[in-house]
Amino acid sequence: MLEQVLAWSAVNSGSRNLDGLARMASLLGDAFSALPGSAVLVDPAPVDAVDAAGKTIAIAHGRNLHLKVRPEAPVQLLFTGHMDTVFGVDHAFQETRWLDEGVINGPGTADMKGGIAVMLAALKAIETSGATNLGYEVIINSDEEVGSLGSAPLIAEAARGKKAALTYEPSALPDGTLAGARPGSGNFAITIHGRSAHAGRNPEDGRNALTAAAHLALLFEAMRQPGLSVNPARIDGGSPSNVVPDIAILRVNMRPATPELQRIAQAMIDEAIALVSSEREVQIHIHGGFARPPKPMTPEAEALFGLVKQAGSDLGQAIGWQSTGGVCDGNNIAACGVPVVDTMGVRGGKIHSMEEFLIVESLKERAALSALTILRLAGGAT
Repeated sequence: MLEQVLAWSAVNSGSRNLDGLARMASLLGDAFSALPGSAVLVDPAPVDAVDAAGKTIAIAHGRNLHLKVRPEAPVQLLFTGHMDTVFGVDHAFQETRWLDEGVINGPGTADMKGGIAVMLAALKAIETSGATNLGYEVIINSDEEVGSLGSAPLIAEAARGKKAALTYEPSALPDGTLAGARPGSGNFAITIHGRSAHAGRNPEDGRNALTAAAHLALLFEAMRQPGLSVNPARIDGGSPSNVVPDIAILRVNMRPATPELQRIAQAMIDEAIALVSSEREVQIHIHGGFARPPKPMTPEAEALFGLVKQAGSDLGQAIGWQSTGGVCDGNNIAACGVPVVDTMGVRGGKIHSMEEFLIVESLKERAALSALTILRLAGGAT
């Protein structure tokens, strides 16, 4: 597993580095060929975005690894991970190094090339156990760090009919604590079209798109409440200072803790847009939405967490969990009605930074935890 992590982390697979993602997909295809079934690379669904000029453009993503094993078996599970990282091809963080005898610093070591190695080792162990009543699908996508918009349909299709799912994000804390409930997440690009005019001669004839975007940002900020975080993050657009700007794009992220808060947030978005459109006489178009639904702790999820906790106890590992503000593909899987534990990967920390690290001994710990959990699910445990 360690050799795999070091080799995989040497490949830059930032979400927008299509060449690096293709190289990573090839390496993973070779590695997962050790399992039965046939691994294929699946093209992403079409994805578009709004650029800084307010135009809708196509966004390219890498292909996704998809493996099916014994689809006719009575017990069906889903295993997911992602090959992309947040570190682009031009980022300064490109190499691994040892921090001490048991800790490695490197891009993607914890998030989540270490997790992919754990998943593969556990599944190899399962294949030696003779658990022929177990079938499963594996998806390793190329765009998790940018919202999984190109792989979400593939994940939803694979989740259908599954008893449970395990996702291999790193633990929520370096001590191995799992992530429990997660909020949802919505990313929006809101384009405001005003009317240009001379800033000195006839500014009253203009409709300032930039101030309308600022007005909207303040209304969004005022939506914050317990269980709903709102982050107006950026305004693109504007004009020379002697021209009333006729276009601006406001980008905002919202994270509702529950489906009800998501509905409330959507209603408040619609209300704010209607208000600013009317008061400032501008046209507003919204792009995006809540791509990651909230992931509450349902009774089915609690039962799966309990199973993982007991497996950990039997292996001498103390397993706990806590709510977190982050989101991942576990949100999408849970929205399909499938219980999921989405932090079955390595122990580590400081992910999404140049200080990201992997605790090496956790590779074997978490592989054993996964293998025992999977065997118990195959044996009828819930």
